[in-house]
Amino acid sequence: MTAVIKAENLSKKYVIGHAHQGQYLTFRELLIHSFRSGSRRLFHPFLASSGQPLTGLATTEELWALKDVSFEIKQGDRVGIIGRNGAGKTTLLKILSRITEPTEGKVSIKGRVASLLEVGTGFHPELTGRENIFLNGAVLGMSRAEIKSKFDQIVAFAEVERFLDTPVKRYSSGMYVRLAFAVAAHLEPEILVVDEVLAVGDLQFQKKCIDKMENAATEGKTILLVSHNMASILSISTKSMLMADGRLIEEGPSQEIVRRYQTSFLSKALGQTDLSNVERYGNGKAQFCSIVMKTLNHHGESLPFPETGCDIAFEMHIKAREEIHHVAVAVIVYDELGNRLTDVNTLIKGEALSLKAGQQAAVKFLLRNVRLKPDVYTVGLWLGVINLEDIDGIRYATSFKMEAKKEDILYTRPFPGVYACEFDYTVEDIR
Repeated sequence: MTAVIKAENLSKKYVIGHAHQGQYLTFRELLIHSFRSGSRRLFHPFLASSGQPLTGLATTEELWALKDVSFEIKQGDRVGIIGRNGAGKTTLLKILSRITEPTEGKVSIKGRVASLLEVGTGFHPELTGRENIFLNGAVLGMSRAEIKSKFDQIVAFAEVERFLDTPVKRYSSGMYVRLAFAVAAHLEPEILVVDEVLAVGDLQFQKKCIDKMENAATEGKTILLVSHNMASILSISTKSMLMADGRLIEEGPSQEIVRRYQTSFLSKALGQTDLSNVERYGNGKAQFCSIVMKTLNHHGESLPFPETGCDIAFEMHIKAREEIHHVAVAVIVYDELGNRLTDVNTLIKGEALSLKAGQQAAVKFLLRNVRLKPDVYTVGLWLGVINLEDIDGIRYATSFKMEAKKEDILYTRPFPGVYACEFDYTVEDIR
C-alpha cells in the first residue's frame, strides 16, 4: 500500500499573550506608552522589534502545540489518535486538513480530504439547513451538481427533514453535528478526518456514524479519528497513535496503545477525591468539585475494598457558577478499554437538579449488588441535559479495583466477561 499521508518533523507554535494581573493601565498611561513606542521606532528603528514590554503591559509566551511529529499513513489505514486534552491531537488534524500551516516540517497528502473538526464548521447561523448543505458542501470541495445528486441521502442520514428550512442557529448541538457529519460523509473522500464531535450526538446516531466509517474503511478509504471513547477507537481503528504534550509518544496496534493510555490514567485516578485539576469538557455553568467512593456489604457495613457483589456508594459535590435548571447527574462505570458498562442517571428516576449561582449540592448514588468481575474499572461523571447541553463531563473521575469474594477466588479468572451473574444450576439423571 502506498502512503497517502506523510508527515515529517511537524511542529506548530502559537504565541500566547499574558496580561500582568493586578496592574490596570489608565488611559493616560496608554497614551504615554504609545508615544514612547513611537519615539523608539523613530530614533531607534533597529531596536523597535526587540524592545522589552513596559511594566503593566501584556507579555507573550511561546507554546509548541506540536513538536517534531513524524509518521506515515497508508491507503486504507484506520488510525485512532488518542491523548489527553492539550496533547496536540486537534492541531495535528487541522494541519492535515489544511486549515492551518505548520511552523516547521512538512506534510504531503494524496487524495481528497473531508474534515469534521468542530460542530458546525462551514455553517452560517442565519441560513437554513437546506442552504447550509450547499454552503458546507462547497466548503468541503463538492460541486453544486454533486451536492444535488446526494441531497436526499444527506437529509435522510441527518434526520433533519422537518427542520430543513429552519435557520441552523435554532438547531440543537445534536442536530448541528448530524447535519455536518452527513455532508462530510457523503463527500466520498479518499481520506476522512473526524475529531471528537461524535460525542455530541445521541447513541443511535453515533452508531450510524461508526457504521458509515466502517463501510468507508471496507471500501479502502483512509480514516483518522480523534476520540476519548476507547470503544469507538477500538471499533473503527486498526492502529493508533498516542500523543502527549505535542509529541507522538507511540504508535502501533490499537489494542496495545489504548491499554497503555488507560494505564497512564488509572495511575493518576486511583483513590482520587479532588476534581479541581482533572480533564473535563462542557460549558462550565456548574462543576463537580469532588467525588468520594465507599464500598459496603449488604448490611451497610464498610468493606476495606470492593468485592464482586458489594454495594458501591458515590458522593459528588457540585457547585454552580451560573443558575442551572432541570439538569441530570450521571455516574458511568467503564472497563479498562473504555467500554461503558453501566450508567446510573437521575433522569432514570425522573429526577433533575436545579441550582442558583454560587449554590452547592451533594449528590449521592448507591449501586447495589455490583456483580463486576475482578478487574480495574474507571468512573466518569456527567452533568447536563441529554442531547442538548454538556455542563460538566469528567471521563476519569476515579477508579477502583474489584476483588473476588473468598469463595469465588479460584474460579473467577479462567472465565471471560465482566459481569458475574448470580445463577443456580441442577443436574438431573434423565435415563
